[in-house]
Amino acid sequence: MDQLIQAITVYALPVLFAITLHEAAHGYAARHFGDNTAYMMGRLSLNPARHIDPIGTILVPLVLYFGTGGSFLFGYAKPVPVNFGALRNPKRDMVWVALAGPASNFVQAFLFGLALMVMSRLGLREAFFFDVARAGIQVNLVMFVFNLFPIPPLDGGRVLVGLLPLRQALALSRIEPYGFFIVMALVLTGIATSVWLLPLMLLSQKLLGLLLSPFQLIL
Repeated sequence: MDQLIQAITVYALPVLFAITLHEAAHGYAARHFGDNTAYMMGRLSLNPARHIDPIGTILVPLVLYFGTGGSFLFGYAKPVPVNFGALRNPKRDMVWVALAGPASNFVQAFLFGLALMVMSRLGLREAFFFDVARAGIQVNLVMFVFNLFPIPPLDGGRVLVGLLPLRQALALSRIEPYGFFIVMALVLTGIATSVWLLPLMLLSQKLLGLLLSPFQLIL
């Protein structure tokens, strides 16, 4: 029970921020490219309450955390509605709208990493804040990498649909109703983890370290 309370305390804010800003980024990008659907439905918001899904935002992360011993953590919110047909250039702009969510997670991982460096430089000794920052890096990098998996409805799938020639894009888009189940099956069998998640997590960590290195010298 103590482990559960500790995990919730440490991961609650990073997960809420990661999921909320991810969805809001999609909405803001869609509005920038001409689609006001999220704005009209009141979903263009940084208020977590507007994006929380009881199962995807709370239950799934907890189950994955304990089921994998903390090695894999993922969650999702209520998707921000996007009418791709309303975008000024639907096929091109859907790529940027899709990338906005993962990009927000990488930026958050960078900011948590920077916070970790600043706290260390200031000599703070409260372990809780360091644990939250480390959790923020982990959660956001996992969301960044996982959402780039190239199967719709994940963001990477939408990016691929936007980049492929029309015929191939239409064929890939037909997978969308079954895409999440396909991805979950690949995760549970370990294929997605070994082929996609772990290699890209390692690459993302190296990129993050590279971007943070100038600040390490400054601080």
